[in-house]
Amino acid sequence: MTDRRRVDTRVGWGLSILLLMASSAASQERPLVVTGGWWFDVDAGEMRPNRGIVSVGGRLLAVGDGDTPVDLTDARRIELEDDRYILPGLIDLHAHYNVQFLGLPRREELVATPVLWLANGVTATFPAGEYDPEGMLRLRREIDAGLRPGPRLLTSGPYFGRTRPGWTPLSRDSIFAEVDQWAARGAVGFKAKGADARTVRWLVERAHRHGLTVTGHLDSGFRGSVNPRDAILMGIDRIEHFLGGPAFPATRTAYASFPDVRADSPEFREIVALFLSHDVTYDPTITAYAYYGVEGKSHPALESWTDESRFLTPEVRAWVESGGPDFQVESFDAILQAKCPLVQAFHEAGGRLALATDHPSWGVWLPGFVAHRELHAMVLCGIPEADVLRIATLNSAEAIGLSDRLGTLEPGKLSDFFVVRGDPLADIRNTRNVELVVRSGEVHDAAALLRSVEGRMGVPAAARAAGGGP
Repeated sequence: MTDRRRVDTRVGWGLSILLLMASSAASQERPLVVTGGWWFDVDAGEMRPNRGIVSVGGRLLAVGDGDTPVDLTDARRIELEDDRYILPGLIDLHAHYNVQFLGLPRREELVATPVLWLANGVTATFPAGEYDPEGMLRLRREIDAGLRPGPRLLTSGPYFGRTRPGWTPLSRDSIFAEVDQWAARGAVGFKAKGADARTVRWLVERAHRHGLTVTGHLDSGFRGSVNPRDAILMGIDRIEHFLGGPAFPATRTAYASFPDVRADSPEFREIVALFLSHDVTYDPTITAYAYYGVEGKSHPALESWTDESRFLTPEVRAWVESGGPDFQVESFDAILQAKCPLVQAFHEAGGRLALATDHPSWGVWLPGFVAHRELHAMVLCGIPEADVLRIATLNSAEAIGLSDRLGTLEPGKLSDFFVVRGDPLADIRNTRNVELVVRSGEVHDAAALLRSVEGRMGVPAAARAAGGGP
């Protein structure tokens, strides 16, 4: 029997939450009222006093003033102290669920990863290519059904290109058929990586027929790859990592060219103008080059504020502590150094950036936490805090085609937000201090979510026996 008593909760230092809730489905039927603290107005780039955020049926009914005709007598209530700040849920458009543990190939980790994303205030994730698309589809259905906690899983289906295990070039009809199949199964977009020009063109053409977006990890045109400039002309929606254009000649890889690109060069201005004229989003993945660098591993954005190793199984934790993973790419240090001025200049030119972390973890930096590191890295690159929060919310929602439902705190949008201690506009690192996460009106205690997956992030015995799976 559903408990209908009114619940008043004061969130303070040390966080003692006494939410009396029934099942997630039943709790969402009762209005949720959050008062006190401050809420982030994305469009204005300002924090505003919160006199009441009201959520009914998983959607926001009122924001900031609590003025609503709905009867709130039986509402669930949360009262925040003045140093609490309410932010729209983060949207990570390159949010890997795959890991590389115990020397095995990459595989999706579906036990702890979704909880870690959610507990960090990331309420929507686009995996940007999946090694186990069937497993990810099952996970999405379980989350959507309320069987387990997790963010909105904006599934991407398999990679299109050589990154897909067992990939062989597909015909136009085969690509169309695959896109149709995954669109019917709820994929929100697709990812090209290691793809030739024909694959990219056909993928974009068919995805757009379904109103879905395509992103690409592309190169320079070297050895049959596709320069982002050419993909933009084909209609691609987002570009990962490399901006492309004449600064990335087809005579060498994009990785080799990147350190030589300058923000004041005609080549850079030319490609930025192409992004702007075609309304294409750039996913810079700044910290991705720090994780894999040599000197980059000491980048200030990679600092730890909690013991992430506590989420690993004892086996994986022992492997990490013994020095098992050793992923270092010396050239990434030069790319990381070149990234900041380019990302800052792209932003100042009016280009749309999105939050994209791109870190298939090997047990040192984990999903969810990496989102806050990417936000910090953007600020260190010279982007103002308010703009960084917009990038991680509304920009990302626009880039994936969901800005009518996500990305800001506005009446009518989905009730996805999180509460942190400390003002992120004063110090972006305050986004790390997550206390509450609300997804579709369901309230989660961030600390309880984290406790629920301590010691659970590993590789199933069946996968080890099979050599790591896909």
